[in-house]
Amino acid sequence: MGKLAICPGSFDPITLGHLDIIERGASIFDRVTVTVFNNQSKAPLFSVEERIDLIKESTKHLPNVSVDSSDRLLMDYATEKNAHAIIRGLRAISDFEYEMQITSMNRKLNKDIETFFMMTNNQYSFLSSSIVKEVARYKANVSDLVPEVVEKALKEKYK
Repeated sequence: MGKLAICPGSFDPITLGHLDIIERGASIFDRVTVTVFNNQSKAPLFSVEERIDLIKESTKHLPNVSVDSSDRLLMDYATEKNAHAIIRGLRAISDFEYEMQITSMNRKLNKDIETFFMMTNNQYSFLSSSIVKEVARYKANVSDLVPEVVEKALKEKYK
């Protein structure tokens, strides 16, 4: 089966920054499962099913990447899937403190699953799903921020 890494997020929607982390993770781990977690504190633009479809379409060129969703605790999900690692992207120093807290708690919940942080490529260091949605809402060009399928989906949402 090989080593499995979980790449968790809300992915509302998936961006080229997310895709960069997923592709790089897929080159290191035998298998990567991109898992949509529904963040209760956020009001999503896309349903979980829509996000799964957008991620599947955006990662179809990666044979060792699968897509799933969960509303459970990440470490419970990762343990159930026999994951070896969690992959997280870091954009800026501001992400680090938050990610460190989550990783410390995850380590307390299951010390056998490591967290790997990947620095986002500089061209995506400012990029977030929230910024993409804000820009797309005003009909600005997001073609260099998201996969083509996501660009089309955003245009449809903001007609």
